[in-house]
Amino acid sequence: MSEPAVVERSRIGSGSIAIDGVLVALSVAAVAVPAILIRSAPPIRSAAHTVEQRRQATAETPEAPPPPVEPIEYRALEPDDARAFNAKVPFVTGPNPAARPFRFAGDLDNRTRATDCLAAAVLYEVGDDAKGQRAVAQVVLNRLRHPAFPKSVCGVVFQGSERTTGCQFTFTCDGALARAYPQPFWDRARKVAAAALAGSVFAPVGYATHYHTDWVVPYWQSSLSKIAAVDTHLFFRWAGWWGTPGAFRRVVGTVEPRIEQLAPYSPAHKLPEVLAVEQEAGILTGSFAPSALPRPSSDDPVTFLVPLDALTPDKWPAFAQATCGDRTRCKFLGWRDPAAVPSRAGLAWEPAALNTMSFSYLRDRGAGVEKQLWNCQLVSRPAASCMRRALPAPPMPPSNIRSELPPLTGVRRTGDPAPAPGPSAE
Repeated sequence: MSEPAVVERSRIGSGSIAIDGVLVALSVAAVAVPAILIRSAPPIRSAAHTVEQRRQATAETPEAPPPPVEPIEYRALEPDDARAFNAKVPFVTGPNPAARPFRFAGDLDNRTRATDCLAAAVLYEVGDDAKGQRAVAQVVLNRLRHPAFPKSVCGVVFQGSERTTGCQFTFTCDGALARAYPQPFWDRARKVAAAALAGSVFAPVGYATHYHTDWVVPYWQSSLSKIAAVDTHLFFRWAGWWGTPGAFRRVVGTVEPRIEQLAPYSPAHKLPEVLAVEQEAGILTGSFAPSALPRPSSDDPVTFLVPLDALTPDKWPAFAQATCGDRTRCKFLGWRDPAAVPSRAGLAWEPAALNTMSFSYLRDRGAGVEKQLWNCQLVSRPAASCMRRALPAPPMPPSNIRSELPPLTGVRRTGDPAPAPGPSAE
């Protein structure tokens, strides 16, 4: 064999060996790489495991009952100390989903009562502040759909109000409702309430069921999750499943109770028998034309001095209420004899005027007063509705034997400085 032939054969043999090496390497990689991928891949979840996860996520209720609704009790802290304490409580991490829209399904009468109750809550809890009112309205509706609370809007708002302690909204049991807000305040609060009952959602507070101002610390705070702040109010939800969206799926009622405390502010909360009497008297039917209503006394804008000779006694209450309209304070004083009507409000309380007065209607919603009194010598009425007769003033003693009397104490007279206001409760 010649030398060139030997060299060529040698080259062919070397190339064959190299190709064989490549093929062996590829074979090893074909086995090793899938094994590595299989070891590093995440575990495969079975279909049964996925179904169980979904069942737990959508379960209607857990086995444990809803948590108890604790009464409002506060830690003994000064406002500044409470603010410092609240500032150290962290907000929970994680999602804070907005509540689902709520739409009231009751009839017009029940919707009106629900609107009144929700308006009272937002107005008396935060005042005339639209943002704060929307936040409070959302909390009320969140409670309404949670099985731990009553099934009506009015039931949620006035829960525990029959007790001096234990009410859920403090204005329902601390006498605050006797303080009447101006009608425009009520009108704006009712708009916020009506919008919430028609599906408006205030997303920042999520599914919060509790809140408090930052200058107090309720005892229940430590067991709830802090999720939002709106101005000076802090909002909380229950920890665990009872604070998740799945817990807020309770079917609510469509019947709203009448709340006696709201009767002065809304006919919808008056008892049917009271409404029947008022309707018969013409209060709600507008039987008195505005031009026929008297004007207030020149020396007192809330006092009306009225001759009653043109009306029968059964119309006097309706005429008085129509005259007072929506005023928070009003004094309607009437005389059957036009000649006996005083010329000024200041003279109406003289014994002669009081003894001839036929009827009076007095209203002071700020003090919770609204009553009517009759001269029972002219009109037969129960003794509780009769005016007290004025006694003649005793004669003054002769000036030569009149002694100096010590000054009165314990009575603030005109011109004395007003007392300093006491601390206000939330």
